[in-house]
Amino acid sequence: MAAAFERPTFCCCRKVVPGSSKGEERSRIRSRPRGPPCPVDIASSSNFQHFELRHLHLELEVNFVRRQIEAVEVLDLVSLEPATRSLVLDSHQSLLIRSVSAKCSCNSAHNSWPLSHRLDPFTDYGSSLVITLPAAIKAHTNFQIIIKYTTADGPAIWWLDPELTSGNSKPFLFTHGHSVCNRSFFPCFDTPAVKSTYSATVMVPPGIKVLMSATQSTFDEQENIYRFQMEYPVPAYLLALVAGDLISADIGPRSRVWAEPCLLKMATAKLNGTVEQWLSAAENLFGPYMWERYDVVFLPPSFPIVAMENPCLTFIISCILESDEFLIIDVIHEIAHSWFGNAVTNATWEEMWLSEGLATYAQRRITTETYGAAFTCLETTFRLEALHRQLKLLGDESPVSRLQVKFEPGLHFTSVCN
Repeated sequence: MAAAFERPTFCCCRKVVPGSSKGEERSRIRSRPRGPPCPVDIASSSNFQHFELRHLHLELEVNFVRRQIEAVEVLDLVSLEPATRSLVLDSHQSLLIRSVSAKCSCNSAHNSWPLSHRLDPFTDYGSSLVITLPAAIKAHTNFQIIIKYTTADGPAIWWLDPELTSGNSKPFLFTHGHSVCNRSFFPCFDTPAVKSTYSATVMVPPGIKVLMSATQSTFDEQENIYRFQMEYPVPAYLLALVAGDLISADIGPRSRVWAEPCLLKMATAKLNGTVEQWLSAAENLFGPYMWERYDVVFLPPSFPIVAMENPCLTFIISCILESDEFLIIDVIHEIAHSWFGNAVTNATWEEMWLSEGLATYAQRRITTETYGAAFTCLETTFRLEALHRQLKLLGDESPVSRLQVKFEPGLHFTSVCN
């Protein structure tokens, strides 16, 4: 690692990336031409290279009293290899797998089978769910895997008593999948190398609002069931859910802010009109915004990071409302992830610096467009000095001081990532 950093020079050009229509954009991202072999992701125990995941569906029943989610997961898959006799998914010790079955239209007949499965140890942040596949499932055959399971106290799912929320009125639930946590929410190919569309139905007690990182949502008031659909392929870590005492207000033609009732007025005043300005500046620089909506939900102070770029629905900690400058920078950074990280994603977690580095570059291009080069230079100088202080405290040999991390088998992810 170099002893010192040179202060960067900023490019503030107004170059516009040629755009395309929404239909062309959706068609482009859905197409999956065969390219080079899949990368090896040492943080995943799954055999994702042997399958194509076409869609993921979740049916969730949230129980705040027991702090459990009763779940059914349906994976639409295609086997890519003729000799693959098992499906290996990333899972977690906290998941209680109740049953696994398969459905397939093989030899012009509709077949279904109960499947044997086992949970093998992988690391302290996950396990391997090994599912034996029936011989009738051949290569390039569409089939479904149905998993019935119950969640418990896993790292992806955060249960809050009413006293830990801003309003102190109702319980609260949110999930956080970054980076390798969503395997404790649902068994999956928990690697950024695999993307798929997803859908979900969520049942909650009356009076609880549910949001997900999805392009479409509906609510059945009679059954008290929320339904969600994500029309664009996303990696597993970007599937997110929040449930609690939440209300909303529009802050732009394609944006809405969600917060607890006691915070909504402040959140709306801070972001009203500005999010659309930031989105338009980003589109002028990087091309059309593909995710259709950009909403923001403010979470209680126990949210473990400042903000998370879940597509269509940025999660952000409510404490940041006390600082206009950090609110501006962090929301713009999450907007930048809509292009760099969400639309184009690093193939493995060893390459996470690509997502964060490009998003930071894009964030500074956007702030230069909207607030001028002086604002961007001041923010960058502040962050650079903070980075120097942190590197001095950590030392050059610390794993979290490195731009590109290298994983070792069994090593806890958080010990090498900052």
